[in-house]
Amino acid sequence: MPEFAVREPSAHARVIDITGDITAASEDQLMDAYTRASGDGVRSIVLNFGGLDYMNSGGIGLLVTLLVRAHRKGQQMLAFGLSDHYRQIFELTRLDEAVGIHADEPEALAQTFS
Repeated sequence: MPEFAVREPSAHARVIDITGDITAASEDQLMDAYTRASGDGVRSIVLNFGGLDYMNSGGIGLLVTLLVRAHRKGQQMLAFGLSDHYRQIFELTRLDEAVGIHADEPEALAQTFS
């Protein structure tokens, strides 16, 4: 069972720590985490993939859905902790053009809207 913990490192950014797998079966948990993270005044959603074990095409589809929701709210989406394998998948699917990919959390947070 995947886990999506939400942290508040600043007034305008939220981090979603991803643990386990992201598949189509993760939809309810991931969307719930986004709802908890995207409160008033939140301008940046940062996804921490450091605890990701596995993601399939259904998981990629969920990330696209999350990205659309964030953009509708005027929020940017950033990510860090991607393995080389998943970084390549982000490049192949062109998600890297819509999601800012960073080496670590401090680098990602430095790029958030303030």
